[in-house]
Amino acid sequence: MKIDAKDVNDYFDKVPQYRKDIMMKLRKIINNNLPEGFEECLNYGMPGWVIPHNIYPEGYHCTPDLPLPFMNIASQKNFVGLYHMGIYSDPNLLKWFLEEYAKQCKYKIDMGKSCIRLKRMNDIPYELIAKLCQKMTPNQWIKLYEKNFKK
Repeated sequence: MKIDAKDVNDYFDKVPQYRKDIMMKLRKIINNNLPEGFEECLNYGMPGWVIPHNIYPEGYHCTPDLPLPFMNIASQKNFVGLYHMGIYSDPNLLKWFLEEYAKQCKYKIDMGKSCIRLKRMNDIPYELIAKLCQKMTPNQWIKLYEKNFKK
């Protein structure tokens, strides 16, 4: 389900009503828990949190005009997607997250490399997502990004 939006607020205004509370709660948790330096914007057609050019002028190596991406959320057809590049890039962070997820959720996690598919709307680990947001600063992400991705 693609939401055609001109900015982040427009995106959230267009989220289907049955997902709006969940998406707004995730947005609030992310905004309240990410360390200073990340910026909310519309990124790849979905709400994202990035390291802006004023902190990391080089931008994203694939598309330098774009700021360095870190997290996104999206209302997809069959799930809410939570995308976190730190989990994709840091095996220790991934291990921690998977262990904590298993302790806090009744169902097995459904995820790809950076995408956590939240399919069961009554089993979203909001507190765990808040802790995940606190685990990496912009400077830590930049160092990890440059080590793993930038050539």
